[in-house]
Amino acid sequence: MNRRAGLALGWAWVAAIVYLSVAPTPPKIDLEGSDKAGHLFAYALLAFWFCLFYLDARTRFFYMAGFVSMGIGLEFVQGALGYRSFELADMAANTLGVAAGWGCALIFRFGRPQA
Repeated sequence: MNRRAGLALGWAWVAAIVYLSVAPTPPKIDLEGSDKAGHLFAYALLAFWFCLFYLDARTRFFYMAGFVSMGIGLEFVQGALGYRSFELADMAANTLGVAAGWGCALIFRFGRPQA
């Protein structure tokens, strides 16, 4: 995939997460725990995706820290909106998702030359 197109898709995913975090009526799946699983999956995919395009450990660290901060910050925004709720469990799911995506990128080492 073209790097520019891949990064554009990644930033579109960031925008989708922000939009879904502040939308008055986000999509719901009526399954036990689906909300937390959705948070975890969204942030895991986000972290993994950006790790595909940034191979330097320091750059990855700053992106991952940014995504964790985004997940935490958006929860505070939700609490201030009045029509959404602030949840520590969502913060935890977002953070675990970033860790999972980053971890998968470290394990699979996509984009790196094989020895």
